[in-house]
Amino acid sequence: MLSTDAMARPLLSIADIKGIRENQLVGYGLVVGLSGTGDKSQTKFTQQSVKNMLSQFGVQLPAGADPKLKNVAAVAVSATLPSLGGKGQVMDVTVASIGDAKSLRGGTLLLTPLKGADGQIYAMAQGNLVVGGVKAEGNSGSGITINIPTAGLIPNGAIIEREVHSTFATEQDIVLNLKKPNFNTARNIEKAINNVFGPEVALAESHARIRVRAPQDGSQRVTFLAMLEELDIEENNRRDRIVFNARTGTIVVGKDVHIHSAAVSHGNLTVSVMENFNVSQPNAFGRGDTMVTPETQVSVDEEKGKVFIWPESKQGASLHTLVDAVNSLGASPSDLMAILIALDEAGALDGELVIL
Repeated sequence: MLSTDAMARPLLSIADIKGIRENQLVGYGLVVGLSGTGDKSQTKFTQQSVKNMLSQFGVQLPAGADPKLKNVAAVAVSATLPSLGGKGQVMDVTVASIGDAKSLRGGTLLLTPLKGADGQIYAMAQGNLVVGGVKAEGNSGSGITINIPTAGLIPNGAIIEREVHSTFATEQDIVLNLKKPNFNTARNIEKAINNVFGPEVALAESHARIRVRAPQDGSQRVTFLAMLEELDIEENNRRDRIVFNARTGTIVVGKDVHIHSAAVSHGNLTVSVMENFNVSQPNAFGRGDTMVTPETQVSVDEEKGKVFIWPESKQGASLHTLVDAVNSLGASPSDLMAILIALDEAGALDGELVIL
């Protein structure tokens, strides 16, 4: 029987296999085809990049000529190389502006090499961007921005060109690394494996590492891992997550997140500054000068704060109570995130905060 703070989960969902890991890739490229929302002319590195790109195609600009960049933006391109990824496989890439472009919406990323930490090229990226943000601006400079228009995604936008060597098939033993180190969980994994495959097959070396004897033949090792994948392990002290996407304002709260007894106050302080210009004109026959005098009005409006107290219970308030309380405060997603961070700092939040 599982304890109240333990939950059965598949083995490979709570542990990683040494030698099978992801790798981060990054590159520098150009996004073209923008509708006048690209980098400005004073962005020198974008100008240099455009000149270098044109020279590769045999186009030589006159000396001192600076190309207009309103339809081009310099970007940083990042991707995650999957474990044991092979040549020809595709992966998603994230593109973000590093200049002063206003929006990447409607742009196309030109062929960009993606490098690893060793400086080697592992993938090539290219494609049309999917941008979730929108920015609209008038001639006076006023406008509105929704989400982040200077970052986007290219689904399946990169092709792997180089494979990463893995020690998975060459090492004698398989090493399991717990994603959340815990002595009880490590011990549970050791017992579960030994009960199925025999004594002394698995050995918990620490609260984060379990060494497992495995077949040396490649196909038998894959079959062995497939059997390990089906094992259910009691994971102790598992905490549900609260995921907050800072770019889109999206918040996802796990069903087992609880709030212990705490009091929360929510209120906003608004400072308004209005600038007006008055014209002071002398009489028709006067000898004075016409003057423009500024007039500034500053007002401070503080919304009355509301205080809510979560009820005390054995396991804490449930997700339903949390949502009802936040709605009663009239909090926006940003306000909700600030409240959750404060509750976590106060030790009243039974869940793990993840900010993307």
